[in-house]
Amino acid sequence: MTTLRLKQMMLLTAVVLAGTANLTQADDATSIRNVLFIVSDDLKASVLGCYGDPLCQTPNIDRLAARGMLFERAYCQGLVCSPSRVSFMFSRYVGVKGNGPSMAEQFKNHGRYTARVGKIYHMRVPGDIIAGTNGADHPESWTERFNAPGQEAHTPGRYALLNHNIFTRDEENRQSTRDPHRMFVTVQSEGDGTAQPDYKAATKAIELLRERKDKPFFLAVGFVRPHYPMVAPPEYFEPYSIEKIEMPKTIPDDHDDIPKAGLGKTTSEKSGIGKYPDNQKRMWAGYYATVSFMDQQVGRLLDELDELGIRDETAVVFTSDHGYHLGEHEFWQKANLHEEVTHVPLIISVPGKKPGHAQTFAELVDIYPTVCELAGVPTPKQIVGRSLVPALDDPTAIVRTVAYSGSGKQRALRSDRWAYMSYGKNGGEELYDMHNDVQQFNNLANEDQHQEVLEKFRTQLKEYY
Repeated sequence: MTTLRLKQMMLLTAVVLAGTANLTQADDATSIRNVLFIVSDDLKASVLGCYGDPLCQTPNIDRLAARGMLFERAYCQGLVCSPSRVSFMFSRYVGVKGNGPSMAEQFKNHGRYTARVGKIYHMRVPGDIIAGTNGADHPESWTERFNAPGQEAHTPGRYALLNHNIFTRDEENRQSTRDPHRMFVTVQSEGDGTAQPDYKAATKAIELLRERKDKPFFLAVGFVRPHYPMVAPPEYFEPYSIEKIEMPKTIPDDHDDIPKAGLGKTTSEKSGIGKYPDNQKRMWAGYYATVSFMDQQVGRLLDELDELGIRDETAVVFTSDHGYHLGEHEFWQKANLHEEVTHVPLIISVPGKKPGHAQTFAELVDIYPTVCELAGVPTPKQIVGRSLVPALDDPTAIVRTVAYSGSGKQRALRSDRWAYMSYGKNGGEELYDMHNDVQQFNNLANEDQHQEVLEKFRTQLKEYY
């Protein structure tokens, strides 16, 4: 063999070895082949056991948290279902238009199978659930999509309309789609729960996991509980007798220092549930029951990942679109800027990374770049989210020092000490010292000594859009 030929062979060997080394490095960097993205509906962070609730039974979400990173200070950007879901799926703030791909679409564009089971983009609950329709879906996101229908308030069983103190098994005249009191409905359903939308969603997701386990996937599973109507089998209500439930603290004249634009649309007085203190506790019981039922479905998914042997190559993300009021400030439901609505659960469990509690603030728009980085998928330039991978590697790492929430004229910033809320030029403001007033009873926005703090937040708010 000539010297030239020998040098060529040596060079070729070096190139091949270098290529192999680079491939190995790439494989190491993208060892997370799959993403399982689980979204609950109307789930406030504080109700979960892993977030400190002593009564609610959420063993499966708690074990996910024990194996992953729990973000103690995660905040939604939208205040109701539809804008929140668009916001985190596209990683852009509410009210900002954009033409980039959604999170799932980006995975699909880079060779992943993507599927939606249940509610990821907005669906009317109960309307689209009863009809089994797609709602305001984004078909470009998915290789396949599947709905999980159910009877909702019409489910046979013990029906309650708690703000009217009605209890019956009669299946006629139940508050349902577009009815004004549907948010105060609970149903202790007949049967074992297998006819419920969330059970069906988990069953279909398990089927897809079995079918797709050998190829990379992005599987989004959207559960509709604890969104009203709060439907679950009786055994899920049993642990939550009203004797065990302590209602949130309220104070006289609480609404006096809250701007009109900041008052909840559904209050104890307006809805009528204020007349029935025990029924307020039954609302909590229904909420707890459906959280526990949803938690069981999360457990079925986690068990299947282990059974299939793909847990070590699958990142699992669990969150909710926003939180919920259950009598705090005598508010019910959502659509405002207080902590019960904006503070959401966020758990990211990544094989090979140590579990912990992240100290950084996080926004739901951050999920998109995080899962892209974990799976080796390029992150589009137009998104506003920041990757949370530094916090997954080190729970003391700070990705954000404040979190933004907002829709229309309602806009808020949450920092370590302060919760700031703005309602537009003439709508008023709220400012709460979260070190000394966690329940947000004392609005400091009109006090002279806090004007410097307010001005800082007003300036900072302009950075968002």
